[in-house]
Amino acid sequence: MNIAVNTRLLLRDKMEGIGWFTYETIKRVVKAHPEHNFLFIFDRPYDKDFVFSDNVKAVYTKIPCRHPFLWYLWFRILIPPILRRHKIDLFISPDGFNVPKSIKSYIVVHDINFVHFPENVPYFERKFYQWFMPKYIKDCCRLGTVSEFSKNDIVKTYKITPEKVDVLCNGASEEFIPLNSQEKDSIKKEITGGSDYFLFVGALNPRKNISRLLEAFDNFCKETKNDVKLVIAGTPMFSTKCYNSSFQNMEYKERVLFIGRQSRKDLGRITAAALAMVYPSTFEGFGIPIVEAMNCDVPVITSNITSMPEVSGDAAILIDPYSIESISQALIKMVDDKDLRNSLIEKGRIQRIKYTWEKAATLLWESIEKCL
Repeated sequence: MNIAVNTRLLLRDKMEGIGWFTYETIKRVVKAHPEHNFLFIFDRPYDKDFVFSDNVKAVYTKIPCRHPFLWYLWFRILIPPILRRHKIDLFISPDGFNVPKSIKSYIVVHDINFVHFPENVPYFERKFYQWFMPKYIKDCCRLGTVSEFSKNDIVKTYKITPEKVDVLCNGASEEFIPLNSQEKDSIKKEITGGSDYFLFVGALNPRKNISRLLEAFDNFCKETKNDVKLVIAGTPMFSTKCYNSSFQNMEYKERVLFIGRQSRKDLGRITAAALAMVYPSTFEGFGIPIVEAMNCDVPVITSNITSMPEVSGDAAILIDPYSIESISQALIKMVDDKDLRNSLIEKGRIQRIKYTWEKAATLLWESIEKCL
């Protein structure tokens, strides 16, 4: 079989969640199936490290695909001739975008947050998703998603049969491993001057709930006598308006550290040295940082809605993300109760076994095979 893969999100040092899903799963799939030929399609000159094995050929379109108008040009006009020229039997798109229905396709739709929070998506992107996603889902041979929550959400929203959707998963990269106390102390000295810290990881957009997290942390600082810091790793996706006023109004803003995007290696170290991962998002299709923390033996605080209870299981303190009081009390509990932290770590060691990139790649291929 000749199989094409949309690999436009494989970008050195710039990958977010879907990019890492593509990297970790597709890398394993192509290596495990040398009987098939794979064509990787990039929208710019590509890193040779992303051509994972001898059964992979790569092309790039010379036109970047980073704007709704270019999305249309790329997927509906530029890609089809490439697929015909290379006699492609199946087109795989790990980011949910799709080609015309005349070409057999398999897509992965990670979540449909734009349906529930359209105000958080720029105008042209929102309109594009609202118009094309129903077509993409209808036209594909089959689709995967990363949680039972997302599957139910997609089926209900787009009125499709549940049998068309397979539940896959995400995992944690090999950089996310536990550290010993000496290594943790070294990282804490580097990041916070030696203080313990809560950690948030993710793109800073409104649904990540940074504003309430900052207000809750300020309350935590007022009610406790310690020097625990809050470290936020990520960059603004659209603007800083979603949390800037909350930060400016903080009494203890000097205890908040915005460290920006980190390399995978550094993020693994920073995660492993944290007192706890705090992930109070208002909407997630999965929530990779939850699993990354578990792989580092770091306890988790996360939201009690959408996919997050499913992913965290009983290995997290669940909070109401819309309640500042709920978040602040969880922070206090996490600091005060060492036995609770140890219990969550132990439960996380069990829960994390459900979510590995090896399992994700296997589930993805099993789903793809139903199209082949």
